[in-house]
Amino acid sequence: MKFNKIAMALSLGGLALAGHAQAEEGKLYLFNWTQYMDPAIIEAFEDKYDVDVVQNYFNSLPEMFAKLNAGGVSQYDIIVPSNYYIPRLIKTGLVQELDKSRLENIGNVMEPFQDPSYDPEGRYSVPYQWGTTGIIYNAETFPDAPKSWSLLFDPEVNPSYPFALMGDGQVSMGGACAYLGHGYDCTDMDGWREAARLLIDTKNRDTFSGFSDGTPALQQLSRGVIHAGLSYNGDYLFYKSENPEAFENLKFMIPDEGAEMWVDAMMIPSEAPNPDLAYKFIDFLLDAEIGAQLSNYNYYASPNAAAKPYLDEVLTQPPVQPSDEDMARLRFTPSLEGEQLQTFQQLWSEVKAR
Repeated sequence: MKFNKIAMALSLGGLALAGHAQAEEGKLYLFNWTQYMDPAIIEAFEDKYDVDVVQNYFNSLPEMFAKLNAGGVSQYDIIVPSNYYIPRLIKTGLVQELDKSRLENIGNVMEPFQDPSYDPEGRYSVPYQWGTTGIIYNAETFPDAPKSWSLLFDPEVNPSYPFALMGDGQVSMGGACAYLGHGYDCTDMDGWREAARLLIDTKNRDTFSGFSDGTPALQQLSRGVIHAGLSYNGDYLFYKSENPEAFENLKFMIPDEGAEMWVDAMMIPSEAPNPDLAYKFIDFLLDAEIGAQLSNYNYYASPNAAAKPYLDEVLTQPPVQPSDEDMARLRFTPSLEGEQLQTFQQLWSEVKAR
């Protein structure tokens, strides 16, 4: 789950070009989050198979889904959605079932990701990276910050300092549900309504600065525009390594009430122009050393068991690898569909409007 404000213009430009481009043999068309792939991996794949990789980017899952529905299923060979969109992609027929006999390295996938709840038996997806969504806060502002969603939702804990929530409705609603005791992965209607009321009350506080996803929230935190917000563990560590002085007082926290664990996975669209290359690329990333190289580049946890000996030490400890206690509190964001999805969208629209 990567997002970069600077890359947005490039991303949208790429989408426009892709809409008019004809797929060519000898080219792999990759549709991925921004800043989520080591360029050296792309070069190594191109050299090994004497092909070109054409990369296009999306900044949100709804954007990706809309593009696929608008004809992207025949424009891309690999997409990289997050776990809670995978069931929706399968049920709408936008992706194809995998022939695992064509993936020599499929056995490198860690056991927890071999039969995930979002894709039983991994029939349609292969895990790419995984991570967590947590609260980033200024420890100088909050030296005694509770390990809790109360840092965002309780005005007595934070009466004075600006903060942000995430624009991904399910993440913000999940956080509110967790804080209220309904669990991060709540889908109960009464829990949702209570969470929506809490979010509306939170939005109306003078210190609420708005909805800010991932990297923009980290940028605001580093500049002191906000003092608490939501982002991803890998993004936090990446930008901390890039600018240690600006991130010196910023800490990453998984609330004790529960938070999101997510998985981004590789899938092949139903009408992929070059599926043979798609299988080669997926298998290439499942290689032990290549899998480690990917995680070492973007600071996210690898779902590749064989990659472990090649990982940088920082990737084997928090915040990339959560503690056992925090792992027990993490949940997947639930996949919604039908009336349940419509109800959620109505509640989230109300939250944003009021």
